[in-house]
Amino acid sequence: MSLEQKYQKLQNIIEKLGSVVIAFSGGVDSTFLSKVCRDVLGDNAMAVTARSSTYPAREFKEAKQLAKEIGIEQVVIISEETEVDGFANNPPDRCYYCKHELFSKVEEVAKVRNIKYVLDGSNYDDLQDFRPGMKAAEELEVVSPLKEAELTKDDIRELSKRLGLPTWNKPAFACLSSRFPYGEEINEEKLSMVEQAEDYLIKLGFKQFRVRHHEQIARIEVAPEERKKFFELEVMDQISAKLKEVGFIYVTLDLAGYRPGSMNEVLDESEKKSKINRKRERV
Repeated sequence: MSLEQKYQKLQNIIEKLGSVVIAFSGGVDSTFLSKVCRDVLGDNAMAVTARSSTYPAREFKEAKQLAKEIGIEQVVIISEETEVDGFANNPPDRCYYCKHELFSKVEEVAKVRNIKYVLDGSNYDDLQDFRPGMKAAEELEVVSPLKEAELTKDDIRELSKRLGLPTWNKPAFACLSSRFPYGEEINEEKLSMVEQAEDYLIKLGFKQFRVRHHEQIARIEVAPEERKKFFELEVMDQISAKLKEVGFIYVTLDLAGYRPGSMNEVLDESEKKSKINRKRERV
């Protein structure tokens, strides 16, 4: 399908739904989806944004502004994942618990408004990644129109640009809980440390990065083209001082740079070792 055909398919899917509530974070995907839903359904489209300690204040502020610009009604709810059984222990399927909590609360809003369908911004590329949250979406019958229309991340960025959305080139973002190695406990204090550290890097002009929390150690991943910024002594000193101020003892730079899902590398390596061991057992 061409990009135009995919876009038309998306509009047709949304039109058939009639009225929708969108789980809206202000990211590239949910912003684009909210814009199209608003254009197609008018007042029959509503956005719901969840506030929690895993969602930075800067992202919430931006989401409010984006909803205003799109012209879609926005409802704000509280969704504190750290209080959900199974989430704080940070298992590999952590996102399942998070998304189940979120979608359940979005569904409550939909029921109050007598709206049948809850939508999320999962796209076609997400089928290729480790996404435990999709299981929660399936269980709660959340609709993923972008995925159904076979729209990839690049497609969504291009269409967002054509629609004049400021998020068309927004860096990829995942909730702050993704900064922790599986098995490391997640709590509000640690989440605050990551949020403050990342806010500071934004202030310094960094665009695409993550501050990974390894107990006493902050492991900074930045886009390959941004790594050179760290080789200014003043910048290194400033970042080290600030991250120690927020609670880290050691501050490190990951030489491989930013890559999505780097915390899954441990799972991938574990799976490789398991396969090797199984082959040895067969021999």
